[in-house]
Amino acid sequence: MKLKDVIAALDAEVVYAEDTEKEISGGYCGDFLSFVMANAPAGCAWFTVMSNHNVAAVAALTEVGVTILCEGVEPDDQLKAKAVGRGLDLIVTAKPVYEAVKALAL
Repeated sequence: MKLKDVIAALDAEVVYAEDTEKEISGGYCGDFLSFVMANAPAGCAWFTVMSNHNVAAVAALTEVGVTILCEGVEPDDQLKAKAVGRGLDLIVTAKPVYEAVKALAL
């Protein structure tokens, strides 16, 4: 699925998206950053409600395809700046995590 399709399916607000034609493969749900670092596959959609600057470090380390902040959680200013500065795709959806995952799984 392309990033643009993820954005459309989730009716998401784009904080930063470098290439909306990029392929997103699979997904990972998690808020414990150490679990995400150990288990999120590269290129996946990472669903979370964490919104601080540490999210950018984990996204970069794991090479996730896009970080999706769910439940209308807004990124803090540091996270926004790091996403843009590091070229990390970051979007926000009002959907709860379960509903967001379901929207992409169908």
